[in-house]
Order: sequence, then C-alpha cells, then structure tokens
Amino acid sequence: MLKKSFPPVANKNARILILGSMPGERSIAEQQYYAHPQNLFWIFMDELLGIDRTQPYTKRLQQLKQHHVALWDVMRQCYRLGSLDNDIRNEVANDFVSFLRDHLQIQRIGFNGRKAHDVFMRQVAHVHPVSVEGIELILLPSTSPAHAGKSKALKKREWRDFLS
Repeated sequence: MLKKSFPPVANKNARILILGSMPGERSIAEQQYYAHPQNLFWIFMDELLGIDRTQPYTKRLQQLKQHHVALWDVMRQCYRLGSLDNDIRNEVANDFVSFLRDHLQIQRIGFNGRKAHDVFMRQVAHVHPVSVEGIELILLPSTSPAHAGKSKALKKREWRDFLS
C-alpha cells in the first residue's frame, strides 16, 4: 500500500533536524508524528526538553520549534503494509536539497532509527553530498516500540547527548 509522509515541522531558525523513516499506521490515522502511545519520542521530548506530552499536538510542535528542533521523515513516499520499517519498499526521499538550502542553520541531523539513516545516506548524502556538507549526521536508537534492542535508559542517554 502506498504511504506518504507529512510536511516538515520547522522554523527557519531550526538548528537540529530529527528524521524518521515514514509514519506508522497510527500516526497516519491521526495525522501526527509519533502518535503510537508506546513510542518513546514524545516521552523523551517531555523528559529532555520539557515539552509536556499531554499537551495538544499542535502545542507540542510549537514548542519543538521554540527549541530550534525540526521534524520530518526521510521518505516522501513508499510502499508498506503495516508499520514496520523492514516492510518498506520502493522508497522515495523527500527533497532535502531544497529543505537544507532553506534552513541554513541546521547543524545536526538525527536519524530516528537505522532505516531513516540508511535511506538518507543512499538517496541524499551520496547523491547530493554538498547539501549535507558541514552538518553532523547521527544515527539515534529508534523510539519505536518495535525496537527493543536497547533499554529505555540507554536510548534516552543517546537522545539527550544528541539534543544537548
């Protein structure tokens, strides 16, 4: 089934860009990034940046932007049944050349999981290396409940280091 990502959440003064792969079924249904209640993303944003995860979604996005954090997905579209990254096929990357040209203050890009990192490296960084020149690229542990290889505490530590 063809899946399409959401528009980016970003101000022109964003310094950090967090990239997922493609929204899962719950996120698509609710039209919200990281909507699955067991996903650690909003829990980490609450604990690390003080963004109250119980606030309405639009408020949380507004506060992310106030922290100079942008949010998007690597893929513009892909084919996938369900929500698992392993089931993604025929992925097409978003237009990062234009995005990064319009957001010149981005200093760090964090990839929320291996799939986001690998697709970005293959379809963006290796094809348009100038677009990411001078930007730190960091693979972060996935906040998805499907990725339980690391403890919550270890994941949180890596996310804290990235956001600081």
